[in-house]
Amino acid sequence: MSDPRTTPSIFTRGAVDLSALRPSAPAKPAEPSRPATNGDAPAEGLPGGGGPGLPGTVPGLAPATIIEVTEDNFQTVVLEQSLTIPVLLDFWAEWCGPCKQLSPVLERLAAEGGGSWILGKVDVDANPRLAQVFRVQGIPMVLAVIGGQPVEGFTGVLPEAQIRQYIDAVLNAAGVSVAAPEDPRLDAADDALMTGDLDAAEAAYRKILAESPADTAAEAGLAQVELYRRIGDADPSAALAKAEADPDDIEAQRLAADVEVLNGQADKAYARLVAAVRRSAGDERDAVRKHLLSLFSMAGPDDPAVAGARRALASALF
Repeated sequence: MSDPRTTPSIFTRGAVDLSALRPSAPAKPAEPSRPATNGDAPAEGLPGGGGPGLPGTVPGLAPATIIEVTEDNFQTVVLEQSLTIPVLLDFWAEWCGPCKQLSPVLERLAAEGGGSWILGKVDVDANPRLAQVFRVQGIPMVLAVIGGQPVEGFTGVLPEAQIRQYIDAVLNAAGVSVAAPEDPRLDAADDALMTGDLDAAEAAYRKILAESPADTAAEAGLAQVELYRRIGDADPSAALAKAEADPDDIEAQRLAADVEVLNGQADKAYARLVAAVRRSAGDERDAVRKHLLSLFSMAGPDDPAVAGARRALASALF
């Protein structure tokens, strides 16, 4: 077993024959679940440790979010459970330093996922047959099993933001819809924004982003704060009229775009700023580009208007 490359890589699994891992006889009794990441509490869904049935489960309760996968229990805890819930496999070994960096992140995200997916820990030294079947060349290696079939994975240690993106892609592929948990930090920031306390709102959103750089809700909230500050006491009608009268006044175009976003005309705002990008250069052009990206963050990446505007922006820039 080789150490992982220093630069992680995303790859697509080729054809993997899992039939050899399906025992002809009933599987052996399952091993107890791996403890949860806080070191003392049992894995989620497992109040008192392993019980009869699946590892990390008790009758009437959902499966644990973190389980030990072995060659003996693979059929039951991975193949069968993957028919209803995605299973991410973390191939690791005790001697692997990078594994000790990645595993705690995966375990924390599994607990955070609230049962929307299962993390299966595979010790490659104790389970060489599994490592061989999945063609493990370096560790740590992570892949998912959905509906009994392996899907995309990665090797090496990735930033947490990219790991979250991978997990989201797996959940989307499996058709799993997960409601975002309540975040009291975000609630406080949103309350400050709604009451017009922009300083408090900005401080709260920035604190969230310092702790969770990939938090898109906080990013959108901060963009709203910046928009309200740019608008200030401006007269919306006058701002739009000034922009129409002088298309080359880039600052007027930026303010008019903000007004249009607040009026529910985001598509017009995007088109206006893309046109401003085409008419500007240097620092002024970069400022317009960043302004437009800030407006995008308020709408979110799945907004079809944002997708079209991003393509238009790319064409304007290159």
